[in-house]
Amino acid sequence: MTAQRMVYLMTATVVGAGIWHTGFDRASWILYIPVGVLFFAGVSGICLGLIFWRAFGFK
Repeated sequence: MTAQRMVYLMTATVVGAGIWHTGFDRASWILYIPVGVLFFAGVSGICLGLIFWRAFGFK
């Protein structure tokens, strides 16, 4: 499994936890975490999640 795929899974897990946390009729603040991280990666070109998973040996 590649580091990029782990980033996708990590994002999906956080979004899923946020949806589960508040239910389907409301949005929790936790949903802003992946949005903020992905926005930062898009603007700066530095993907913090990718750096994190590569440090653990994923390609």
